[in-house]
Amino acid sequence: MSRIITLTTDFGLQDHYVSVMKAVMLDIAPDARFIDVSHEIPPQDVMAGAWVVRNSALLFPPGTVHLVVVDPGVGTDRTPVAIQIEDRLFVGPDNGIFSLIGEDYEYKAVKLENEKFWRKKRSNTFHGRDIFAPVAAHIANGTSLEELGSPLEKIVTYHWAIPISDKDGIQGWIVHIDRFGNLISNIPSSLIEETIGDSRLKIYVGNTILDEIVTTFGAVPDGEPAAYIGSSDKLEIAINKGNARQMLGVEKGAQVSIVVQK
Repeated sequence: MSRIITLTTDFGLQDHYVSVMKAVMLDIAPDARFIDVSHEIPPQDVMAGAWVVRNSALLFPPGTVHLVVVDPGVGTDRTPVAIQIEDRLFVGPDNGIFSLIGEDYEYKAVKLENEKFWRKKRSNTFHGRDIFAPVAAHIANGTSLEELGSPLEKIVTYHWAIPISDKDGIQGWIVHIDRFGNLISNIPSSLIEETIGDSRLKIYVGNTILDEIVTTFGAVPDGEPAAYIGSSDKLEIAINKGNARQMLGVEKGAQVSIVVQK
């Protein structure tokens, strides 16, 4: 059996961490196919990892195993888990990393308790290598969730604030900033259509005011800010050929307001 195993971590590529996880998995599942989703999650930023998982995991073929390690609580009493959503399997710490995808889809989860599927020699600070990677490889070889441990009724979830809307507009927040500095809000296109419709509007973010939602950042001149609906179906703010985070001085958690002009 040859399954895809994806890797999403905050390990970066400077050190050996990613490669040794692959080495451990190849020893167990030599025919596995690896795809690196991202190793540039900001260090210890669980919700940034959750965002990447939500927007990528279910685009992979059925049977894919997703190894996700953003684990600031490694070695503590946080629970290692495996979960199944549709026909995809996920392995990682139960620390909120599966929050966003777990909100959107039904899942089945188990605690990773059966040490038969772990490395024999283990470190308290590298469960990615010693627990999660070998478990992911065993799943790729056909091991069932039931063999890995006991059922877990509910995984740990954190919730981003829900945007607020009324007849005057929408208030939301920046929940993610990508490597280009694009500011991604929690305001979905459906809420904009429902609340704003064809009305004139103004968008306020930081000290910047925009008066329209365009199709893409390339629709405005170089160096100018643009508001548009991005690939995650949320309102985004970008600078055409620039970095909105730096140029607008906006960080995660900043408020975004869409105001109806009457």
